[in-house]
Amino acid sequence: MEKSCGLVVFNSNKILLLKYSSNNTQGEGGHWDFPKGHVEQNETELETALRELEEETGISKVEIIADFRHSISYTFSRRSESISKEVIFFLASTVEKRVTLSHEHIDYAWLDFNNALEKLTYENARQILKKVLPYIKK
Repeated sequence: MEKSCGLVVFNSNKILLLKYSSNNTQGEGGHWDFPKGHVEQNETELETALRELEEETGISKVEIIADFRHSISYTFSRRSESISKEVIFFLASTVEKRVTLSHEHIDYAWLDFNNALEKLTYENARQILKKVLPYIKK
């Protein structure tokens, strides 16, 4: 099973979403999701999430919200092989608004909860966002 970790990041009441580039040769498509990536050797889940956030967005100053750790699992296809994947999400607030996208992404947006819920491509990401709501309303 592959494992990735990521962060749901908010600034005031805005949630950060990234648009991942598509494998489509015309460059069309892509999907909206949270910053995340693969765990590297000897890295904790949280270290992975923080590293990926900085690599993908340039954001490094965050405050981790305690007691939020949720995972999703799914299966996808790679070269005709079925791959199981688990993604662990943490929650963080930031005062940073400037985003410097990595080569993996083609766009980003800071959105309020309802617009973020609409823009997320996958239902499992929407379920993670719904779990965030009580934390960002505090």
